[in-house]
Parts: sequence; structure tokens; C-alpha cells
Amino acid sequence: SLMAFDAPSRETCVARRARTNTPLQALVLMNDEQYVEAARNLAARILQHGGDTRTRLAWAFRLCTGRAPEPAELEVLERNHQQQLEHFTGSPAEAEKLLAIGLSPRQTESPAAEFAAMTMTANLLLNLDETITRE
Repeated sequence: SLMAFDAPSRETCVARRARTNTPLQALVLMNDEQYVEAARNLAARILQHGGDTRTRLAWAFRLCTGRAPEPAELEVLERNHQQQLEHFTGSPAEAEKLLAIGLSPRQTESPAAEFAAMTMTANLLLNLDETITRE
């Protein structure tokens, strides 16, 4: 993970690391176990937040980026979440497999399909360039 993000070696102090962006970074953020687990834990926070799905997604976007989503951005999030929900509702075994990733305990209050769909939506939010670089 550190190599994909061009982290400096820990042998010397570096004030600023080189700035790069490679496809490997996106693959690490989408697929590495600790990032999937981070998305699962963010999804648990989102699901515990009050309101309907739209309200939750707007709150999650603001949490990740520091700003409210534009209407078009929120629409993309809602559409993605709905597609993920349909997928995991039809494939409960895949939902369970996704939710088993990582060492932290799983939130069990939400149905597996809903939790898995929100995990994938949280993964999307955590992979936004704006979330990663804050630019």
C-alpha cells in the first residue's frame, strides 16, 4: 500500500512526498482489505445517521469531502446505491462475503443487502479524488 502511494522510506524525514497518481493507487483504495473494512465502518456510521437514504448520502458526502454535494453528485450516489442494493438483494451470499472482510466487528442492525450496498457506496465516496487529496 505504501509503495503504491509513493510513500518515502521511514529511514529519513521528508517534509513533502512526491505527488503522483497511478492506477495502482485506485486499485489499492478499492480492493485492499483495510480500505474495504474502512468503507464498511463508514457505511455503519451512515446507516446509523437518521433520515432517508438521500439524507444519509448527502451527510456521508459532506463527511468525506467537507462540502455539500451538488444535485447531480447526489443523484449519482443515489443511483449507485440503488444498483448496489439490487445486486446484493439478489446475491445475499456476496453481501455476506463483502461484510466479512476485515477484523473489526460487523454492525448487525441493518439487513446484509442494505449494509453491503452502503459499504460499496462508502467505498465510492472514499475513492473520490476530492476525498483523497482535499483539493
